[in-house]
Amino acid sequence: MSGETSSYAEMARTISPVRTLRKYLNIFRVSLIERMTYRGDFLIGTILRFFPVITTVLLWKAVFAGNEHRSIAGFNEQRMIAYLLLIHISRMFSSMPGLSGAIARDIRDGNLKKYLLQPLDMIGYLLSYRAAHKVAYITTSAGPYAALFLFCSGYFVGLWPDAATLAAYLASLILAFLIGFFFETCMGMAGFWILEVSSLLWVVNTVNYFVSGQMFPLDLLGHPWDVLLKWLPFQYMAYFPAVVFLREIEGPKLVEGLLMELAWAVVLIAFSRMLFARGLRRYSAYGG
Repeated sequence: MSGETSSYAEMARTISPVRTLRKYLNIFRVSLIERMTYRGDFLIGTILRFFPVITTVLLWKAVFAGNEHRSIAGFNEQRMIAYLLLIHISRMFSSMPGLSGAIARDIRDGNLKKYLLQPLDMIGYLLSYRAAHKVAYITTSAGPYAALFLFCSGYFVGLWPDAATLAAYLASLILAFLIGFFFETCMGMAGFWILEVSSLLWVVNTVNYFVSGQMFPLDLLGHPWDVLLKWLPFQYMAYFPAVVFLREIEGPKLVEGLLMELAWAVVLIAFSRMLFARGLRRYSAYGG
């Protein structure tokens, strides 16, 4: 009898992860259907984002026109503009607008208990939901972005990566999604300790815009700042995937960079889990 009980317990442990995976895949599927109903909004938002892109390109063309050396920190006009265009692809994967604020708001208002009263992990649910959001957004935006890159194809002459580099680039984008998601999740967990986090989030997002390389390549900062910032996780949200595509990083350094990106993703996953577990100890579930 004890042998049968043991076999049933082992079977339960085997089935449980499968059921859990199926549950979050269903959440992903339902969320994807929901987000696809807003594809028109995604399309309009994508087109409107092209205006800052055009402004940035014109700005850097003016900078290089006034630079007699025609090169800044190893970036000529072609590579700089290609980099700035690729940044928007990086951010398409790593940006998580509203995620941290929504988590902090659920904690403050007591809505977090809806996850605690159901067999549902909050972080797992939000990860499935955001993955569906990204798939819907990328699918809807593919056409406009393809048109933009076709229009600017002259800046990519001689810069297109080979198959191995392209695979590394796609891996860096997937890891950028994980780093962006779990970084925002960690920021949202501050709601367990701070009543109002909007000012903190504004400061962090402003700094992140600069240190992730969205404004310009980190190489332009010079030593030691470029080295310091490349040890932090922020570069993987924008800078790193772009320079991988441009083959600024190759060979052993590329493998090292991808492993470091993976390590930061694991660290942020573990840190977000730790913050959530500790935060629940002080959570009172008022409101809601």
